[in-house]
Amino acid sequence: MPTKEEMKKFSVEIDRFVSERNINHLEAIVEYCAETGLETEVAATLINSNLKSKIELLASDLNMLKVKKSRLPI
Repeated sequence: MPTKEEMKKFSVEIDRFVSERNINHLEAIVEYCAETGLETEVAATLINSNLKSKIELLASDLNMLKVKKSRLPI
């Protein structure tokens, strides 16, 4: 289980990749993993809530998320 410090460091590095390379957060994570040799499964554990919300916003903009339908209770 990663520490909050490790998660914060990972988030800062991903934000740096985004600003320097003009790419989105999802692409930044993939490139970061490729350059550092970090496995994507490990990177997934390092994603904090702030980074997750940025990725979720991107996925929503690209229609990659299922639309949640509201239902009345039966």
